Parts: sequence; C-alpha cells; structure tokens
Amino acid sequence: MTAIARVMVAPLRAPTASTRRRRAKPPAIGFVSLGCAKALVDSERILTRLKAEGYAIAPSYEGADLVVVNTCGFLLSARAESLDAIGEALAENGRVIVTGCLGAEPERIKAAHPEVLAVTGPHQTEAVLEAIHAHLPPPHEPFLELVPRHGLKLTPRHYAYLKISEGCRNRCSFCIIPKLRGDLVSRPLPEIMAEAEAMVEAGVKEILVVSQDTAAYGLDRRYERTSWRGEALETRFLDLCRALGRLGMWIRLHYVYPYPHVDAVVPLMAEGVILPYLDIPFQHASPRILAAMRRPADSERMLERIRSWRRVCPELAIRSTFITGFPGETEADFAELLAFLEEARLDRAGCFVYEPIEGAAANLLPDPVPEALAEERRARLMELQERISAERLREKIGRIEPVLIDRCDEEGRTIGRTRFDAPEVDGIVVVEHTEALPAGTILPVRITAAGSHDLIGEPAAAS
Repeated sequence: MTAIARVMVAPLRAPTASTRRRRAKPPAIGFVSLGCAKALVDSERILTRLKAEGYAIAPSYEGADLVVVNTCGFLLSARAESLDAIGEALAENGRVIVTGCLGAEPERIKAAHPEVLAVTGPHQTEAVLEAIHAHLPPPHEPFLELVPRHGLKLTPRHYAYLKISEGCRNRCSFCIIPKLRGDLVSRPLPEIMAEAEAMVEAGVKEILVVSQDTAAYGLDRRYERTSWRGEALETRFLDLCRALGRLGMWIRLHYVYPYPHVDAVVPLMAEGVILPYLDIPFQHASPRILAAMRRPADSERMLERIRSWRRVCPELAIRSTFITGFPGETEADFAELLAFLEEARLDRAGCFVYEPIEGAAANLLPDPVPEALAEERRARLMELQERISAERLREKIGRIEPVLIDRCDEEGRTIGRTRFDAPEVDGIVVVEHTEALPAGTILPVRITAAGSHDLIGEPAAAS
C-alpha cells in the first residue's frame, strides 16, 4: 500500500491581480498530480506530450484554459482527496478533465462532479490528449524544441522516477490495482534504457525504478532476447538492473515483490552496481494472515533470505510496509508480526490500518477487526520500528558515507540523503559545517549523530 502524495505543477495557486490582467498564449493547461510515484510518471508523460504540442503549463487555476487532475483511487482516503481536488479545480477554474486510477470509476466521479468535461482511466495518455484536444485544440505549430529529450519532470532535476512496467500479475486480496491498471505489461528493455540515458544526459544523479511489481519485469514478455548498445540481453529483472548499473548513477529499486530471483540482484548491490536498497512490501508475517492476503506465507524462510542477503551485502538497507487490522487478525497474529520485525531489523517501515476498498476480495472475509484496535496495533508496530530504525541509524555513526544533496532548508542547513534513503519516504542527513551546495552534489560525509529517523554529519575533509 502506498501513501498518497500531492504534486501541483508550478504549483497551482489562487488567482492574483497580475494573473487576471493576462491570459497565457498559446493555450495553457493547469495540472494537479495525486498519488504514488507511478502516477507521477504518468503525469510527466502527459505534460511532455502537451509541451511538445505547444501547450503552455499554467502556474495558476485562473491562468489555465483547462485543468487536468490525475487522481489516486486506491485507498478510501485517497479517493476522498481526489474528489476534493476535482471540486477545487472546478471551483477555481470550471473546466476540468479527470484521469488516473479513480478515473476507472467514471460514474463515481460524475455523481460527485457532473460538470467535469471528460474522465479517462489510469495510464491512458492518448485518451487524455484526445479529451484535451476536443475541449482545447492545440496550436497549429507544435514547439518540439521546447521539450527536452528526457521529457518534462515533476521531480527536482537531480533525481527521477523510471517506470518499467504497467499493471500487476498478483491478485492480493486487499488490492484492486489489477482492476484499475490491468495485468503486467513490461516495457521493452531498449526503450527503458533510452529513457534512462536521456535522464543521465539531463543531469539526473539518481534513478528510482518503479512499477506495481518491479521484480516481475519481463515475465509477460517471456524474457525475450534483446540488445542494448551491442550487448545481448534478456528482458528480465536481473539484466535490466545490470544495464542500468552501467550508467554510473544511483539506481534505487522500489516495489520489489520477494520472488526467489531477487536473490540474484543482491550481489550487484554488494559490488556497487546498484544501490544497496530494497523496498519490499511484506505486508504481514503471520502465515495465516499472509495466506488470506494471497501473499508469500513463509515468514521463516523470508527471515532466512534476509539473513542471506545481508551476508552477501552487509550494507543492505530494507524498507517495507505492513497492514494491521486485516480481517481475522488476532492478537497472536499481530504478535508474530512484531516478532518478525524484531528479528528482521528492517531499516525503515511504514504501516497502514486495513481499509475495506470497494471491489477487494478481502471485504468478503469474516471477523473484521475494530478500527480502534487496528489503529492501536499500528501505533505499537510503529513504536517498535522507530526503536529498531534508531538502532540501525546509530550503527552508521563514525562512518563516511556518500551523501546526495537535495536542498537547503529554510534555516539554511544543507540537506541530503545517503544511499540507504529514498526521497520523500525515508530519512535525511543534515550536513553541518559546509557552505550551501547545489542540489545533485554527491559529498563524502562523516556521520556524527543519529536520531530515530535522520542523521547528522559533516564533510569528511572537515572531520
């Protein structure tokens, strides 16, 4: 499960006196992007096409001739925020096209907001463009030179998300992603590598590999043989990781389902080919609950695999997500989950209270857990994980780590991340005793202190 994030392009803001005095030419599109990193990539693709066709991207609702809202529809809270965002765009602008995961349920959107111009589903770039063309025709002459080769990005210049597939082959009982986004469809490996190379040329220092099911990459293509830059490759997870690693960038893997072949990627992390980081959504540890979730149900074997991974790559950082309050979860099941966390010693973990998502098979399971009890278990889990995370962070004190600089904060402090921390979801490093550094700088930093989430350090030369 993924927490909802909201990205406003520019960002959109309420009209001011100056924006009322002018109307952007050529036709201008406002854009609101909600949801996970996969949805963010969809937004970037739409914006890239719009820019290539000569549209301007408006910084305000009033300055836009039309607003596109890319919605999230996974959790109930995400659906509510998406509907609120559509309502805000209608109130501020009046001409709104809706796309994204909630767009798979057009009747729900139309019932709440009948004024929307059009509704399209997830990863339907062509349908979105057709709807925009129908309500706001493009300029006669496209301005292709306005679009960089790597496309438009909604992330800072020094990192970018690379989506390698659409859809999912799994049928987890709590999830409706396959209904929203369909079965697994892997992109051709050369196409992915061309996009990654363009990112590098644009100054990207960190590529975050995302999909609904990253480790399943290539399964639907039966691992077809292909090539890139004269090298024979197969369309599979391991070969893609090797190829991306040769770009010389930080390569970070997200949403990795723990298939057995993931073991073969860990040596690449030990060799420095890709980052020593795995984002694996375990979801639970009780075999009974995992079976009801339709997830891998052998937590003891999973613990042994984690131990073997760390023998191969001692630096490996593992983050995960869990669900409390799944139907039928007993106190004994929850105790198994806490015992798993104690033994696994994950670096980072998030936890969600189970939500009965409309259309999910888990809704039919007996013995629902009261929400208050599920929330109490979530709080207990996070309290335990905070202690474990703090202990893991303290182990880094005294070490020299490469730190990727992200920004300077409002207090003038230099903020960055180690190889073990992804943007937005993990911790940061506050780098003391240094001048402001450009985002994207990679600096050797000696870690001097650790909290429960973040690190403090100073340039290694100053230590």
